[in-house]
Amino acid sequence: MSKVRLNKFLADSGLCSRRQADEHIDEGRVQINGRKVFELGIKVDPETDVVKFKNKIVRAEQKLRYFVLNKPKQVLTSMSDPEGRPTVGDMIPKKIKERLFPVGRLDWDSEGLLLLTNDGDFAQKITHPKNAIQKKYWVKVDGQLGAGQLKKLTTGVTIPGGKAKAIMAGPLRRTTASKHMWIEMIITEGRNRQIRKMIEKVGGDVLKLQRVSIGRLRLGKIKKGVLKELTYKEAQKALVPGTF
Repeated sequence: MSKVRLNKFLADSGLCSRRQADEHIDEGRVQINGRKVFELGIKVDPETDVVKFKNKIVRAEQKLRYFVLNKPKQVLTSMSDPEGRPTVGDMIPKKIKERLFPVGRLDWDSEGLLLLTNDGDFAQKITHPKNAIQKKYWVKVDGQLGAGQLKKLTTGVTIPGGKAKAIMAGPLRRTTASKHMWIEMIITEGRNRQIRKMIEKVGGDVLKLQRVSIGRLRLGKIKKGVLKELTYKEAQKALVPGTF
C-alpha cells in the first residue's frame, strides 16, 4: 500500500476530520513508530507504520457511516465534556461501535440538524470554507425586524472576526401580536454564534435558532434527540449546492 498523508490516515480512521487531525499533530498528540511528530505534511505507510493518538494505536476504519441528529438546545456539540454537561456523544447508542464525530457545530443554545460521521474526507468537504456549503436556519426573533434590517444581514455586518453576511434573510412567518417574528437565513460560514451576533448587530435578539438543512439535506420530521442513519447517497445531499 502506498503512503498517505498523516492527516488523511487519521481522518480515514474515523478519529476526526482532516482539519482536526492537523490540530492534533500540531499540538503533539500523534506518534509514528514511537516518535512524536509535528510535521503536518508527513506521510505514513498504513501497513508498516504504527500510528498512535494519545498513546493508543490508530487503525483505519473500513465501514463509513453517516448520521443526522436533531440536536436539542443545551447540549454540547462534542463527544464528551470534562465538566459533565450533556453532549451529542451521549445520544449515540452503545451498539454503534464506530468512532463518530460531529461535522461542524451548533452552539449550546441552538438546535436542529447536526451531521455525525467517521468519514473525515466527507467532513472536510462540508466544513471547508472554499466549498461554501449552504446552511439554512429558522430564527425566532424578539419583536420585528424591518426590511432595512433584513437587508443589512445580506449586505453584510461587522462582527467579531470580521464581516459576515447571509446569502438570504427574509420573513418566515409573523405573529399577529407582533411580539416576535420568524426569519429564514442561509449562510455558508460557520463562525461561533455567527447568526446570533449578526442579528444583534442589526438590533434584534434571538429567542430560538434551529438549523433545518445543509446543502440539500433536510432535517425533516426527525424528533429532537433522535439519531437517524443515512445511506451514503443520502449523506451526499449535504454536498449538493443550494437548499430547498
